Amino acid sequence: MFLRQLALIIASSAVLAVLAGPVQNPHLVLPRDAAVHKQAVQNIFLESYAAYKEFAFGHDDLTPISKSFTDGRNGWGASIVDAMSTLHIMGQDKLFEEAVEFASKIDFSISHTPDTTSVFETTIRFLGGLLSAFELSGEKHPVLVQKAKEVADKMSVAFSLGNTVPYGFVNFNTSTPTIATSNIAEAGTLSLEWATLTKHTGNATYRRLAENSVRHIAGLTPPLPGLAAQGIDPTSGNFVGALVTWGGGSDSYFEYLIKYPRLTNINDDLFADTWATAVDTSMRVLARTSTVGNHLYLADQDDDGTIRHISSHLACFHAGNWLFGGKLMNNQSIVDFGLRLADACWNTYASTTTGIGMEAFGFFSSDGNFTGANPTASDLAFYSQHGFFLFPGSEFYLLRPEVLESNFYAWRVTGDVKFLERAAAATASFERFLKVPKEEGVGFAGLWNVEDTGEGFIDDMESFWFAEVLKYLYLTFDDPEHISLDEWVFNTEAHPFKAPTAKPSYGSGAFPSPKGVPRPSSSQPFRSQSGTLPQVSVEPVLEGRVRVRGGGV
Repeated sequence: MFLRQLALIIASSAVLAVLAGPVQNPHLVLPRDAAVHKQAVQNIFLESYAAYKEFAFGHDDLTPISKSFTDGRNGWGASIVDAMSTLHIMGQDKLFEEAVEFASKIDFSISHTPDTTSVFETTIRFLGGLLSAFELSGEKHPVLVQKAKEVADKMSVAFSLGNTVPYGFVNFNTSTPTIATSNIAEAGTLSLEWATLTKHTGNATYRRLAENSVRHIAGLTPPLPGLAAQGIDPTSGNFVGALVTWGGGSDSYFEYLIKYPRLTNINDDLFADTWATAVDTSMRVLARTSTVGNHLYLADQDDDGTIRHISSHLACFHAGNWLFGGKLMNNQSIVDFGLRLADACWNTYASTTTGIGMEAFGFFSSDGNFTGANPTASDLAFYSQHGFFLFPGSEFYLLRPEVLESNFYAWRVTGDVKFLERAAAATASFERFLKVPKEEGVGFAGLWNVEDTGEGFIDDMESFWFAEVLKYLYLTFDDPEHISLDEWVFNTEAHPFKAPTAKPSYGSGAFPSPKGVPRPSSSQPFRSQSGTLPQVSVEPVLEGRVRVRGGGV
């Protein structure tokens, strides 16, 4: 009943455009102990970065157990570029200048490994990291824009075969795209970064390429109103399959639908309207409450229309995204829904032995219990206590940020100190369970099982540990006016871009239709083709050990 009422409220209130609201609560007051927790986060960052500098500097990631490195991002020093914005935010000026000096000498003309280059990952980490550092430092280092232009020019070959939707991977050494299917996250998560590059170079081509890909995806008739299918074929421009999810492979496409109009103040309502329609449909079709604990989740819908009762750490960004968009559109119903999503995602941390969340989880609701897995007796016992169970094969924590990202938004939007308490609890759990003992290695590392530390550490310290996890935690305890959500827009790697003064309103207000039925993106029926989808968010350290299906599970 709650879900139906919320959807009806949105349907009735969204017919007329409303004035945009401020995202951030203007009356935030930090408790006295916030400075202590902020310092604790900074200490974790500095210890992690010192270990990276000692054993892996210039390479992409530290392997903290073997005290070595990996180059899963083409050997361009991903951890350095990903860390730059956080270094500046933390006031680590010496380390920041060292990172700028390193970045100024990256050779993007070739890959330093035999691997092809992910357009998505390179955009959010390298292009985003370089441009954010340029803006945060008062535009004092134009070489960062130069390097951003160099890497974007190499990536632009992904659009070179007459395709509007980019291919997901490019061979930098031969300047050719890899002809293969992609997904909407890969193809629809370039707009913030490429538009910012246009802003600083004056070359509109960058923005046009990224924006047109999103326009194409949003213009296709989706399986559900506003909710594009995960898979897409850049060659034909058609959807591949009909999987609908807010998890990996789709997540940041939806995220950028509302962030792009805020960052650019574009007058075309397509982006905000598509986002709002996706939110409304999700409330009506995907939202489920668990039979234990009444936790609110967004389920997946499989190719055949079956609801799959699963969610993931990756999907938990949605709470913060709904809080951001709900406040921007002055829609308290969306904000309230987002807060319930944030509570449910936090429950996946609070319920485990380590106080840290897992990669994916299943749940049961009144309409069924299909998850695609066969939960064991211990899974069922865990569910009966906590309202979810650890999805088999996804019990690990890979230093992902999304739950803490949404917690950060929840604090900045509401001012409720429970979100500070949650951030403090996560910081303490990281210090206790992720810090590698000296006799075993260095730095911090993920866990193979958040319920059983005996399974050991994951020998990888991903660059997003620096870019996202520790930045969101730090900013949760920092002066709320520092990187205000009304002045900066974060890309999906947590690199903030400077935003203009907000427009009077975002979106047309014409969604859903007056009858409460969201309009499809096109008058054409939904069509898709068969094909093999790329793996979703599988980091190199997981290859061969974890099989991840679309939707982050």
